[in-house]
Amino acid sequence: MATESRGVVTLKDVAAAAGVSISTASRVLDSKSVRSPHAERVRSIADELGYRRNRAASALRRGETGTIGVLVPRLSDAVMALIYESIAAACARSGRFAIVATSGDSADGERDAAETLLARGVDGLLLASARIDDPLVASLRDRRVRHALVLRSDGMSPASLGDDNTGGYLAARHLLDLGHRDIALVTGPLYTSSARDRLTGARRALAEAGVAPLVAETDDYRIPSGEQAARSWLDGRERPTAVFAANDDLAIGVLAASHRAGVEVGRDYALVGYNDVPIAARLPVPLTSVRTNFEQIASTALDLLESGAKDGTARKALPTLIPRASSAPRFRQSGSGGH
Repeated sequence: MATESRGVVTLKDVAAAAGVSISTASRVLDSKSVRSPHAERVRSIADELGYRRNRAASALRRGETGTIGVLVPRLSDAVMALIYESIAAACARSGRFAIVATSGDSADGERDAAETLLARGVDGLLLASARIDDPLVASLRDRRVRHALVLRSDGMSPASLGDDNTGGYLAARHLLDLGHRDIALVTGPLYTSSARDRLTGARRALAEAGVAPLVAETDDYRIPSGEQAARSWLDGRERPTAVFAANDDLAIGVLAASHRAGVEVGRDYALVGYNDVPIAARLPVPLTSVRTNFEQIASTALDLLESGAKDGTARKALPTLIPRASSAPRFRQSGSGGH
């Protein structure tokens, strides 16, 4: 489409060229969720004319700020840092800006952080800190505050997360396929849907094989909790031949405790973590882990928020098992019992 060069192309120019109203052109160009041949024609004409959307002005016209509040327990947690970075990148692609706040993983801290973000006029909240029975999330629903859960689900608010049940199944099935029958599960905190679903998936695989696991529940997903769980069996006369830890930090804690006890992961027993954070492949014994697609989860969470989803729809990204030396087939086993 040829047009005369006459300075900055305006929304009015695009609407006139497309034969639509200014409000229709604005709605189409503001939201990628508007999909139709008609909408695609408006976008195509805008591209041909060289139109550049002023997203800040557009947000102000809609009574928005163009900012999204992100609530995480702590950014020292690699998973939380990764999901925030992925959300920030997804926001940038849609012309928005992500603001993060931390809760310290406490109910009071979570409430205060959420209220602080809302007081700053964010257009919605993405919460990666939600417990299954989280009073804050219930309050947001009651107040009709736009929000979505990330990496967790409570069954009532919209949520974007990994398929943790399938991920737990993949981890346990991997250990079973290597010949293990004495298997320990380090669960993570069972007040989160991620820990419960990973445990459920692992138990399902083990039940199919007639295996009863040793289960160590932890209070959080941090390295010291993994160390404490590992000591509970490293100090005993019999040890599992394989361990599935419900996240990579817990698995690193298991590695640390094993090293101090003179037990070599990958030789004396096999270990699988979860999430596949960048350090997993760079440990002295590279860690087998179930990879979480943080980019897909973040993008889907933002889509849920922008579409104004209000029900308990949970969109799940499929995980992938990444095998490494910590569960290498060369593992030395010792019969039916522990060793």
